[in-house]
Amino acid sequence: MQRRLKIEILLVLAVTFGTSGLRAALRLVDSLLKAPLNEQHTTIVDTASTIPWLDLALQACSALTLFAWGGLAWMLLDERWHWPRLPDLARGAGFAALIGLPGLAFYVVAVHLGLSKVVVPTTDAVQIPTSLLWSLANGFGEEVVVVMYLVTRLRQLGWQPWQFIVASATLRGSYHLYQGVSAGLGNMVMGVIFAWYFHKTGRVWPLVIGHFLIDAVAFVAYPLLDLSWLGI
Repeated sequence: MQRRLKIEILLVLAVTFGTSGLRAALRLVDSLLKAPLNEQHTTIVDTASTIPWLDLALQACSALTLFAWGGLAWMLLDERWHWPRLPDLARGAGFAALIGLPGLAFYVVAVHLGLSKVVVPTTDAVQIPTSLLWSLANGFGEEVVVVMYLVTRLRQLGWQPWQFIVASATLRGSYHLYQGVSAGLGNMVMGVIFAWYFHKTGRVWPLVIGHFLIDAVAFVAYPLLDLSWLGI
């Protein structure tokens, strides 16, 4: 049984965020071998096509992959599907504030220290629906696979709480490394908080909602902010 679980975990991570983490780490190495990170730029949502309707269709296909990853992990756990409850919305908003506000400050400091690329937001209003779709897809896919699935499976293998919390947080940090060293570290902190919460409560929807709100603000509201007074 344990051997089967180990193989299953390796396959799930190879198909999903494990490979994403390896790719992001290699992209970081490539970036570090070029100019300083704060002289490089990265985008929040890449345009897939210059034709608006085709861009939306292509983005929807990519987002569907994330929903499928989350759905696959949920099914493998043989968990009964349940929708979020009203308290989950409030807790999700709390997580968004807890993570999002310090995260912005950390990003500004990291850019000045050369630990992060400068994020170039989209200013195209047409991409707002796409951005919101990506926010929901990221929230569902990441929290179900990286927290709900991985924590549950590692716990079944007999790992100690600190071990599966660190494993989940490290995985989360790895696939954000393409944005810079600070993005990896910042997401590891977020990962520790989220994995600990799931370990204590068994609730994943507050994490999905919190992640959605963090990304939605970053994707939609960030372009409206003037951060030039912060030197970025």
